[in-house]
Amino acid sequence: MKPLADNPRTMPRSGIREIMKLAATVAHVIHLEVGEPDFDTPQHIVDAATKAATEGFTKYTPNAGILSLREALVEKLRTENGIDVSTQNVVVTLGGVGGMTSATMVTVEAGDEVLIPDPGWPNYESAVMLIGGVPRKYPLDPYRGFLPDLSALEELVTERTKMLLINSPSNPTGAVFPRRTIEALLDFAYRHDLYLLSDEVYEHIIFEGEHTSPAKLNHDGRVITCFSFSKTYAMTGWRVGYIAASKEIAEVITKLQEPLISCVCGIAQKAAEAALLGPQDCVAQMCQSYKKRRDTAVQILESSNLLTSIPQGAFYILLDISSTGLDSYAFAKALLSEQRVAVAPGGTFGEVGKNYARVSLATQEGQLREGLERICAFIANNRD
Repeated sequence: MKPLADNPRTMPRSGIREIMKLAATVAHVIHLEVGEPDFDTPQHIVDAATKAATEGFTKYTPNAGILSLREALVEKLRTENGIDVSTQNVVVTLGGVGGMTSATMVTVEAGDEVLIPDPGWPNYESAVMLIGGVPRKYPLDPYRGFLPDLSALEELVTERTKMLLINSPSNPTGAVFPRRTIEALLDFAYRHDLYLLSDEVYEHIIFEGEHTSPAKLNHDGRVITCFSFSKTYAMTGWRVGYIAASKEIAEVITKLQEPLISCVCGIAQKAAEAALLGPQDCVAQMCQSYKKRRDTAVQILESSNLLTSIPQGAFYILLDISSTGLDSYAFAKALLSEQRVAVAPGGTFGEVGKNYARVSLATQEGQLREGLERICAFIANNRD
């Protein structure tokens, strides 16, 4: 039998999923590895989906998404992000990951290089490698709150570099890039004629600082922005995201959805529309809860000298495991076995992340506190 295709076969898997799979075989685990809100989807959103289903909204929808949802997204982008677009610039995607992958596929060809953050979400690398692109990792400086190192970026650029990918608020660091950093990154993209793909799926989960969308400052169409309903509205399983881009890029992404997904589930799109147009107090309440958990985590880790930096957004915190001398994967597996706590190995996020473990704050505070205390005890007992 002929061999399977190389790109998907050799594409690296996420270490988060690896630990998640192992944790499923262990009883009474405290789950701090997966970035999934522990809140239920707000009831008014569920009610809208139920209504859509019972009224027969169960057919195919346009490839780009239903018009009423895209109209609502245009208004949201204008008022919240400062991005002035029309419905022709907006494509509803299969979650944020579907948008990120599609945006990569329409801009990057085999052999092209993409600058991705380190530490950064492992799916960035997977998406680039899937299409034969070359991921080039630029460091986020832990001594500067995990902001990008612009001089390191300059050294990575070659004639094959096609795109710069950024993520703020950041997974896994929790960094929120200041406007001046966004401006510097956009200037870098101008000077080297790069597309800039901006992952903003955590845009509403901010504790300090202010979120700035690069597309707000861009006027030549090089910025592609990826959003999602998953984190903001606790809708991970509904699989609805969206892309805002130039008309040319949006048209190609829309065409690309035909062979990939045809369209996003219509019922889920109606739920997303209700999320946008309904009360937003649920978003503020969830964010306040994440901030309280962030503060708890900072206090516990700081007292054990394990705090790396204070996250300003998203719902993750990195802890320093370097004193154990363990590889981050070995650390995560041993912690799971001995303490029944699951965390994400920092190495899955890149070379810079290898001395860290990522803890998700998207779990009940009592469980978070207990899990962190077990982690601190484990590290204290396993110092190199």
